[in-house]
Amino acid sequence: MSRSLVFYGNETLASVAEPVENIDGSIASLIDEMFKIMYKEKGIGLAGPQVDFGKRIFVVDTGETKSQKFAIINPVIKERSDKLEPYEEGCLSVPGINADVIRPESILLGGYTREGKEVEIEANGLLARVFQHEYDHLEGILFIDRIEKYIRDEMKTELKKIKKLNKKQGR
Repeated sequence: MSRSLVFYGNETLASVAEPVENIDGSIASLIDEMFKIMYKEKGIGLAGPQVDFGKRIFVVDTGETKSQKFAIINPVIKERSDKLEPYEEGCLSVPGINADVIRPESILLGGYTREGKEVEIEANGLLARVFQHEYDHLEGILFIDRIEKYIRDEMKTELKKIKKLNKKQGR
């Protein structure tokens, strides 16, 4: 099935994603498709809800090293550092909008690979941030939900325009 990006205002983005029950060929195909969409849109992370798939899965490639390409199924953030850092974030589902978001500097993430193998990843810096951003998508949270209300209010006009992108796709 061919999937495409959905945008702010789409119901799936605001819903808590369900666990993936079966890691099989259809999930592997979805992962491949998600990587293709993410690269095409020049992103560094993409979660299932962003392609209108309400399951707990995300892909990440920060481009920092060739070996740091991740597809995580049913992720769980097991630990978060006490040290917090602000960093400007954007999102493929909220195009053209960036804002500083404060997040833990490092995390311990657990989950499963596309082969069904259990993994634990200690992440810090950009990788930790992207994991947390994508994890938020699985919880129905967008990065703009984590910023001050007055800043979000200033974005209302742009957000209305972004919402309309869903209609152009017939969603």
